Amino acid sequence: MFNHGTLERHSLLLVAAILVVVAIGGIVEIAPLFYLESTIEKVQGMRPYTPLELAGRKIYIREGCYVCHSQMIRPLRDEVERYGHYSLAAESIYDHPFQWGSKRTGPDLARVGAKYSDEWHRAHLVDPRSVVPESVMPPYRFLENTELSFDAAGELAANRMVGVPYSDDMVASARADLIAQATPDDEGQDAFKKRYPKAEARDFDGDPKRITEMDALVAYLQMLGTLVDFKTYQADAPENRR
Repeated sequence: MFNHGTLERHSLLLVAAILVVVAIGGIVEIAPLFYLESTIEKVQGMRPYTPLELAGRKIYIREGCYVCHSQMIRPLRDEVERYGHYSLAAESIYDHPFQWGSKRTGPDLARVGAKYSDEWHRAHLVDPRSVVPESVMPPYRFLENTELSFDAAGELAANRMVGVPYSDDMVASARADLIAQATPDDEGQDAFKKRYPKAEARDFDGDPKRITEMDALVAYLQMLGTLVDFKTYQADAPENRR
């Protein structure tokens, strides 16, 4: 009791003691997350971003899309009925940084992939009110006129340093894979699709003669929420959540 009273009478000592206790509790709670495999949800179908998708994601972050669009569907009935299956932690396993949040000036985009056509996305980015009259989103017309400049190999190598499982082959073929995904009938598409299962390879911006920032952003948007088969996941949830 004497020691307890001493702490209560000296605010600085009390603050220091609180910080020590919180630090110990934080270490005990957080440290196991870095080495216990059971804390990592494994879901079939997940893969790293393709070089083109990764470029699109960087444009998405650069332009501040995350300020108005979250990528986190919560397990609430109104959200699931509107947006689709609630978000899984495993879907963000390769995100640096992740795009969670709750600020929704615009709709959540966690399941936007394959919901609309490439043409819809291009029209929406060029002139949002042409397809959504009540939209307050600013136009991004410049994306279709801006050639994509992206150090694909360097970006993949950097992501590998923080745990994304890009192989040496993926890094070495990064530029070729970027071109293959955005170029119809490119001779490298077969090899590209072997490296990135479920990846769509086509002209995304409507201009097959060049690769633009519009190509990259639309490619990224079109893959969001498409990697996990939620019918299989729901039917076989215990196995998928091991």
